[in-house]
Amino acid sequence: MSGVRAPENPQDVIHDIGYRHYEGPRLSTAYATRSLYTSSLRGAFGLGRSGKSKILPMAMVVIMALPALIMVAVSIYIKSGKLPVDYPNYLTDLQFVTAVFTAAQAPVLLSRDLRFMTVPLYFSRPLRSTDYVRAKYAAMVSAVFILTLLPMLIMWIGSMLGSMDFGYNLKHFAFGVVAAVLYALLYAGLGLLIASATPRRGFGVAAIIALFMVSEGVAGALRGVLHVTGHQASAFWISMLNPGFLIDSTVAWMFGLPLRGPAAVPTTVGGIVFLAEMVLLAVGTYALLIRRYRKI
Repeated sequence: MSGVRAPENPQDVIHDIGYRHYEGPRLSTAYATRSLYTSSLRGAFGLGRSGKSKILPMAMVVIMALPALIMVAVSIYIKSGKLPVDYPNYLTDLQFVTAVFTAAQAPVLLSRDLRFMTVPLYFSRPLRSTDYVRAKYAAMVSAVFILTLLPMLIMWIGSMLGSMDFGYNLKHFAFGVVAAVLYALLYAGLGLLIASATPRRGFGVAAIIALFMVSEGVAGALRGVLHVTGHQASAFWISMLNPGFLIDSTVAWMFGLPLRGPAAVPTTVGGIVFLAEMVLLAVGTYALLIRRYRKI
């Protein structure tokens, strides 16, 4: 084939269609992580998305805050001088709302990226898998914290408007903030871990709901049985089965608060075990999320 000569007038032409190299500022990985956090937090409440996407998260916000608003209004009107429900107990009473919000919105943050295969696009940039998990985890924790903090903030402001004991309400509001932080860490971590296991949003929602609701029902039933059979002293161990009861019992132990119903305040050993379980759940879910996304 050495005798074959290339054509003297080749037909290949390079066209200049106007593309140029980007010469502007290149932002850091930290900026990309913050941007992902901001967009994920907004997405957890349906902001920046269609009106249909806002219905459920905003409904959960209203359901969480409305009883607090009514309770404050009635307390001020009748001049009771004290709120009928303590701040941490309010979160325990409405833990199902927190569970539904987590179950509905955790898959929004993760399952969509898995389903539409956009995760590799994130990782094709300087954003690493650990940065992705950190942004999503922080966004979900922030969303749950905002949801749980809002009604207690309404209660605290109402207590000041009603000229209630400022010192007492400030102290117990702080107790409630601690409970809200624990709810945010545990519920967000468990919800995201389950949501990361499936690209199907419906499967993720059902699995998260099952975890929170079934554990609440089983723990409540067992606590009632132990109370009826005269084993109240050991009934507090049942709280380890449900994240909401676990938080309620731990906060009561930490700050010397009473518990309602068949629940009992943990002993010193029990309180330490409860704290250790919560740390293990928060750290463990985060570590498992990082391990999950390193394989993608």
